[in-house]
Amino acid sequence: MHRSDTITVVGAGSWGTALAVILARNGHRVHLWGHNPGHIARMLRERANSRYLPETTLPERLRPIADLGTALCGVRDVMVVVPSAAFADVIEQAAPLLAKDARVAWATKGLETGTGDPLHCSAERILPGRVLAVLSGPSFAREVAKGLPTAVTVASRDGAFAQELAAAFHNASFRVYTSDDVLGVELGGAVKNVLAIATGMADGLGMGANARAGLITRGLAELRRLGRAMQARSETFMGLSGVGDLILTCTDDQSRNRRLGLALGQGLQAATALRQIGQTVEGLRTSADVYRLATKVGIEMPICEQVHLVLSGQLSAQEAADNLMLRERKSELE
Repeated sequence: MHRSDTITVVGAGSWGTALAVILARNGHRVHLWGHNPGHIARMLRERANSRYLPETTLPERLRPIADLGTALCGVRDVMVVVPSAAFADVIEQAAPLLAKDARVAWATKGLETGTGDPLHCSAERILPGRVLAVLSGPSFAREVAKGLPTAVTVASRDGAFAQELAAAFHNASFRVYTSDDVLGVELGGAVKNVLAIATGMADGLGMGANARAGLITRGLAELRRLGRAMQARSETFMGLSGVGDLILTCTDDQSRNRRLGLALGQGLQAATALRQIGQTVEGLRTSADVYRLATKVGIEMPICEQVHLVLSGQLSAQEAADNLMLRERKSELE
């Protein structure tokens, strides 16, 4: 990937815009596509994403585009940054518009809706033979756009693509590491959102810092158990896309998932909390998918299960907390 190449970012929310800004600041020409023509027109007029990142001026090299075909025309490298529920639909729309040699990456954190499969399963089914990658790690969009220090991971089974994508994003404030464990990086990015809802609920219930630390630690054990069952690399979960993202999302109120949990713990209804947050909360949908995936591979993920039961209306936050505390004693390493 040469620094002069055009890169297309598909998805003009906060995270997609922040990544597009990083690429443009690094000297790349960037096409930023969004599904809402009115939103794109406003970005062109104001040279800012006033809805999601109002304090960040869009660099000259960044071009918001409302037509997907125009955004993808002749572009080799594409970064998809849309909610997980829209992931498969968006790449299906993009598939016939991609250049023959196009490589596709995504920074979406979630699972395939309905099946619980990792997103690379959708990507491989819809884009057979394409070179693929995923970007994930502890990263709030506003901090990235402000140029605050951030470290993430790019994973691909194609080592050259991983290195080139990392180089495209890497700069003095945005450090990018590489991996070939696509599955492990995806699982970390998906499961941490559910665990952030759990820690938010505990804090909303006033359970204290001890409980928060316990939930994070036992949540990491659940993530590693899932990874082991699916043959992801265990050490991946001790890295940026695993424990790094888990700590960030569970402990900082910039996290929409944590804020949803806080609201539930304080007695608010999910619908009310979601209206207040005003953006996609990935863990809401992912909780059912993680529960489905754990059942499919035959493992226990009690924290994730209790979050699913709360979000599906079967339990209150207090009942879920009680259930976790009353579980049978066991070895920490089980």
